[in-house]
Amino acid sequence: MQKVLVVDSGERAPDSALSAELAGMGYASVTAPFEAADDVLALIPSPAAVVLQMPQHADWSERRRFLELATRLRKTLAETHTPVIVTGAVNGAATMLQNHLSSLPVAAADL
Repeated sequence: MQKVLVVDSGERAPDSALSAELAGMGYASVTAPFEAADDVLALIPSPAAVVLQMPQHADWSERRRFLELATRLRKTLAETHTPVIVTGAVNGAATMLQNHLSSLPVAAADL
C-alpha cells in the first residue's frame, strides 16, 4: 500500500480529515504537524507523495512557512520523483494527489 505524508498545522477538524479521503482511495497516510514533518519523513522510507495542507485561513507568515517547506522538500525529494503538493483545503487535495500519482511510472514492489 502506498503511503502519503500529510503535513498540516496540527489543528485538525473532523470534517477536514484528508486521511479519510486518502484511505477511501486506497492510500495509507500519516498526518503530522508542521514541526514534525522532517522527523516523520525520516521514518517513511519512500512516500508516494507529501501533501502540505495549509489552513484555509492562514495568514501570510504561515503560508510562507508552508511554501518554504514545499520548496525544500521538492529539492530533497526530486531524485525519487516524490510529488510535493500544497493545498489550502481538503477539497481537491485528493484529486490533485491522484492526478500526480497516476502520471508517475509504477515502481517495482519492495521485496
